[in-house]
Amino acid sequence: MISQIGRVNVNRRQLILTWFVTCTLSLPLCAGDGPKVFRAGAATSNITPPLGSPIVGGFAPFPSTHVHDELYARCLVLDDGGTKLAIVVCDLLGIDRQVSDEARALIHTELKIPPENVLISATHTHSAASALGKDARIISHTMDEYQRFVARRIVDGVKRAANLLRPAQIGWGTAEAPEHVFNRRWHLKPGTMPPNPFGGIDKVKMNPPQGSPNLLEPAGPTDPVIPFIALREPDGKPMALFSTYSLHYVGGVGPGHISADYFGMYCDALSRLLKTETQTPAFVALMANGTSGDINNINFREPRGKQTAYQQMKFVADDVAQKVHKALDKITYRNHVTLAARYREPMIATRRPDEKLLAWAKQTLAERPKVAGKTDLTLVYAERTLRMREHPEELKIPLQVFRIGDLAVGTMPCEIFCEIGLDFKERSPIQPAWLVSIAHGYYGYLPTPKHHELGGYETWLGTNRLETQASEKMLAALMKMVSELAP
Repeated sequence: MISQIGRVNVNRRQLILTWFVTCTLSLPLCAGDGPKVFRAGAATSNITPPLGSPIVGGFAPFPSTHVHDELYARCLVLDDGGTKLAIVVCDLLGIDRQVSDEARALIHTELKIPPENVLISATHTHSAASALGKDARIISHTMDEYQRFVARRIVDGVKRAANLLRPAQIGWGTAEAPEHVFNRRWHLKPGTMPPNPFGGIDKVKMNPPQGSPNLLEPAGPTDPVIPFIALREPDGKPMALFSTYSLHYVGGVGPGHISADYFGMYCDALSRLLKTETQTPAFVALMANGTSGDINNINFREPRGKQTAYQQMKFVADDVAQKVHKALDKITYRNHVTLAARYREPMIATRRPDEKLLAWAKQTLAERPKVAGKTDLTLVYAERTLRMREHPEELKIPLQVFRIGDLAVGTMPCEIFCEIGLDFKERSPIQPAWLVSIAHGYYGYLPTPKHHELGGYETWLGTNRLETQASEKMLAALMKMVSELAP
């Protein structure tokens, strides 16, 4: 006969065992005996070039004479206890494929994070030196000094972020800033379209005269949404925030100035709003370029007046930071999420000049005189046409998808048109989802096939480098990758 005391001890043991099993099963498990701990770390790495380095972004590079604000590789490392992901956003016009490959290979060697688990993108600031090599339209196999410097500094930044890995909570949300984004491709009244550099007439014009009576309507939509991922320590102290906005850049810098544009100003503004300027370890904000290939900050219907250097840039940065800061109050933080990645390199055909176009280019360069101090787009595109002849017929195009908890982030190595980003958001089997532009390489603009038919700057050979069906092929590949990661 079991005593009353014995029955109480048995029941107590059963209760303890039931409680332990229930609690353990409710937590993510690691290979060991305890639950996995979600961790994060963030750091920045200075990539400002020396003065005198050529500033790129226009048709004619010119030497830098002043640094208005430093350029950074802004780095974030996430660790779910079994998988690590690294996100790097560089204050650069673009980043050459070789720079990304070199940095990710070194990160793998030195930190054991697989290359497919490292996302490296450029913001597309137009006031920085080039990490694209001497000529972005020539596929090179040798990095120059600045490219090697950027690759090494990316590695250093990721290593510093990994050194700071510590328990973290994660949440995500969105803000909206529709008043800063405008589609820059316009239909004009019949008979008012100027000829393009090749002597033809396009159906739309990029950046038409502001306030022109010939404006009809934009040729595409905008995306006002700013998706973001926020990290904080368990006690609530902010750690990092990774955000994306589909705005090309703002511009309006001083003469010869190096600047991170609104991307960098936004990061600084967000830190001020969160009161983290003196925090240790430092809070790190990252602002990636979304799908802004046909989007800019110019209201073509209602032109704004003349402004001082950096005035508009600061206005946009401060407003976007305030909207994101306000949206932080609405998000739910989680103690743990799972991480995963996919990386593929589908073959995509390049655009190459036919014999007729080559003949035009050669004749133009032979007969059309250069005028000192003047940018002649016909000569520019004749030269670009000849350089495109040296492109391989196909290229391996790096595509990537991260799954971070319940969300997905995809990438393409191009200036992606807004419609493609909206399509990705709608079709993704993981929600929410968004795209980051100019990741792991730079292969020019990425219009849809419809926009290729309309023509315009972003479709001209030399500005545009990939086949007219490239966007559909790349999007289909990304959809397959996201589906593989869907729960």
